[in-house]
Amino acid sequence: GIHRQILFATLGCFVGYQLVKRAEYMHAKVDRELFEYIRHHPVDFQASTGKKRIGQLLEDFHPIR
Repeated sequence: GIHRQILFATLGCFVGYQLVKRAEYMHAKVDRELFEYIRHHPVDFQASTGKKRIGQLLEDFHPIR
């Protein structure tokens, strides 16, 4: 009956909340590790000197025919 629906809805909300909380924790943990790596290796993450245009990123087009 209705009590079973209320029970499952409450259980679903609780499980969903716990899953979201765990996912946010895992993402925060990965972010912490990444930022720590970047802090220890600043040479590998230098800012680029200038922006490249899309034509400089793509290879030259050579038609087949």
